[in-house]
Amino acid sequence: MGKTLAEKILSIHANKDLKAEDLAICKVDFVFGQDGTSHLIIEKLKQFNLKKLKTEFCMVIDHNSPSPNQVISKVHNQMRQFSVKYKSLLFDIGCGICHQVIPESGKIKPSDLVLGADSHTCTYGALGAFATGVGSTDVALSLVLGKNWFKVPKTIKIIIKGKIPKGIFPKDIILYIIKDIKSDGATYKSIEFSGPLLEYINMDGRFTICNMVVEMGAKCGFMPVDEITYDWYKSIGENKKLRRLTADKDAKYELIKEYDISELNPQVSCPHAVDDVKDVSSLKSIKIQQAFLGTCTNGRLTDLRIAAKIIRKRKVAKDVKFIIAPASRKVLMEAIKEGIIETFINSGGIVLPPGCGPCVGTHQGIPADNEVVISTANRNFKGRMGNPYSKIYLASPATVAASALTGYITDPRIYL
Repeated sequence: MGKTLAEKILSIHANKDLKAEDLAICKVDFVFGQDGTSHLIIEKLKQFNLKKLKTEFCMVIDHNSPSPNQVISKVHNQMRQFSVKYKSLLFDIGCGICHQVIPESGKIKPSDLVLGADSHTCTYGALGAFATGVGSTDVALSLVLGKNWFKVPKTIKIIIKGKIPKGIFPKDIILYIIKDIKSDGATYKSIEFSGPLLEYINMDGRFTICNMVVEMGAKCGFMPVDEITYDWYKSIGENKKLRRLTADKDAKYELIKEYDISELNPQVSCPHAVDDVKDVSSLKSIKIQQAFLGTCTNGRLTDLRIAAKIIRKRKVAKDVKFIIAPASRKVLMEAIKEGIIETFINSGGIVLPPGCGPCVGTHQGIPADNEVVISTANRNFKGRMGNPYSKIYLASPATVAASALTGYITDPRIYL
């Protein structure tokens, strides 16, 4: 019997033949934490007389960047001191979001085994890596041992086909899939994306789709390693030969799902569940007070370009706060060069430093009671943005930008 990608990668890292549901100890290639989890990792490591980290480690200050209070500032300094002591990689305030700056660094390669103390670590599956979020204790264990235990997940194969309609973006596609599979429909499963339509989705879009597989419960998700992947690596200065694995033709899948998106309309996820997804046309009476463009889902250059195309030479509605947070310093610099940031500022938008911004609800845009937010983020459960009495809708950068202009949830196709 052939193997899925999850089975192949974990077999390589366990140095033994594995199949779905097997348990194994596997070598870990790369682990990381962010400023919401790294202090827990560091405290756990104090229990060990650790002289040297046993696998590559990175920390990113992104969830509270810059620090909003003295408690967080203390955590940030703890991270800085640890990185100096152990000579580990640190992305400090202003560098950007972990799920953008780590891939940009070239540290993640296809077929790598990556653990992150952040649930959206599955984003790196866009590069063909087995990447999954774990607790801080598991990251600490990996740093002490250089390995960890895994249960090989079963795999769901998702085939995306058809033609991408006008006004439809990767965020719409993944929301549509989550609506069908549900928030718990892929729990502890691996997702393999395939189909002819993927050749029309660039790496930014692939990151968006893989980022959200955890929102249907998945352990990890994979995009094919192809010319789009190779070109992306070249764009960040990585020209080394990359390992390319593919699932075997006779691999055993728990489920195969096909989605033809040729007739898809822009999708919006409604409060307070990611899988409560509706066509944008059914929500046009919903008034918003805040629009947020950014996050590890949709804060990349392609996303900013899409929004700027809609916003250009127009003004944000007077009673709407339009907040933009580029995913990294590199994204910000490119957006400045292209005039995108100037477009946002001239429209009345508020541009934040690279980072998570208000996504996790600690600072930089916490909504007031009863305020409605439309966001490009990946989660909209009650209190996600810091206030349980507000409502969060999730949508593509195009839909968020169009809604910022009108003050209501708006179909972006009228501006395209």
